Amino acid sequence: MYQNDKDVFNVLFEAVSEGVIVVNNQQHIVETNASAERMFGYNKDELIGQHLNVLIPQKYHAGHAAHVEGFMDHKESRQMGRGRDLFGAHKNGNSFPVEAGLNPLEINGESFVMALVIDISIRKQQELELLELNDQLEKKVSERTKTLSDTVEELKIVNKERDAEIKKRIEAQNKIKNALKKEKELNELKTKFLSLVSHEFKTPLSGILTSAMLLSKYKLTEQQERRDKHIKTISDKVHYLNNILNDFLSIEKLDTGKINYKFSTFKISKIVNEVVYNANMLLKEGQEIKYPENIDDYSMFQDEKIVELALSNLVHNAIKYSSENTLVDIQIKQNDKNTTFKIKDNGIGIPLNDQKNIFNRYFRAENALLTQGTGIGLNIVKSHLENLGGTISFTSEENMGSDFTFILPNKVKQ
Repeated sequence: MYQNDKDVFNVLFEAVSEGVIVVNNQQHIVETNASAERMFGYNKDELIGQHLNVLIPQKYHAGHAAHVEGFMDHKESRQMGRGRDLFGAHKNGNSFPVEAGLNPLEINGESFVMALVIDISIRKQQELELLELNDQLEKKVSERTKTLSDTVEELKIVNKERDAEIKKRIEAQNKIKNALKKEKELNELKTKFLSLVSHEFKTPLSGILTSAMLLSKYKLTEQQERRDKHIKTISDKVHYLNNILNDFLSIEKLDTGKINYKFSTFKISKIVNEVVYNANMLLKEGQEIKYPENIDDYSMFQDEKIVELALSNLVHNAIKYSSENTLVDIQIKQNDKNTTFKIKDNGIGIPLNDQKNIFNRYFRAENALLTQGTGIGLNIVKSHLENLGGTISFTSEENMGSDFTFILPNKVKQ
């Protein structure tokens, strides 16, 4: 070959990612590219002039020579080794599977063959792994089919065992369906929660900003009443936001088990008086709180703050979800073991479809979405009460009101 011809070869060969090997009629290598050299582990100088057999495992030499001679006679581009495996020989002595496409060339009256070679070791390994996996799967299918057949036979013999197996399968299917349903409900709750938190923070922050801007306009002494009104608005909104943040902190502590309860003996009347006093400031026009006054002898050894939290949450909810001119009734009973608190209202009630989720975190009933709230208060109360050995339950009818009842042992088990 002339130098110009070699230059043409070099430009073409180095432009492709496959290994390129050019041999003459005597099957001697006359040109290679860098991909082929890396593939077989040789330098170009080590390959030029060598017989093609240097790149073919010893056991394939005889058959390979006949294939190349036949190709040289027909001189048609084709895929080499169709229907059979081809292997290359690395300089280090290892063999590896390849694919090779052969193309005849004629330059200056001399015939050559250009082979495009691809290392398919990874593909072969994957094929072997796939075959092995298929074998394993077939074996497992066979084993499980046999097991299933044996089981079917046993079920045919013993009706009782058959019925039990069918029942188990139905139960398993129902569990899967319920799990999927709960997952869907949880995703819906997360979406509602994100929207809810955004609203619950934006609304008071907007009120704070508005009142702060208006305060700057009332500079005269006689406008103090207006200033006081906006100062109270800011104070109320900040207090509301603080309560929301406290709720989130309570959730974090409950989830991580970092709650440290403080137990002491206290009179129940003290708790009731504090809750009612604070709740009176939230009452709507004509609303009234009725509470027992003959409970001075009732006392408990519990976490006082948690009892106050539970009662306060339920009373505030009763006020919030009831209209004007309604009654919130607090009933308290105590026996030797437990104290029962019941809070009744005549409010909007809880829709039947929502009642199963009412203690779930971030859940709010459909008819309460327009009322301020985060949907975590009842969840927090329930968690605390259960940690202290108590329970909470309710009955409710939409547009008729709700009765919430929580029961705590008079003396907590430490």
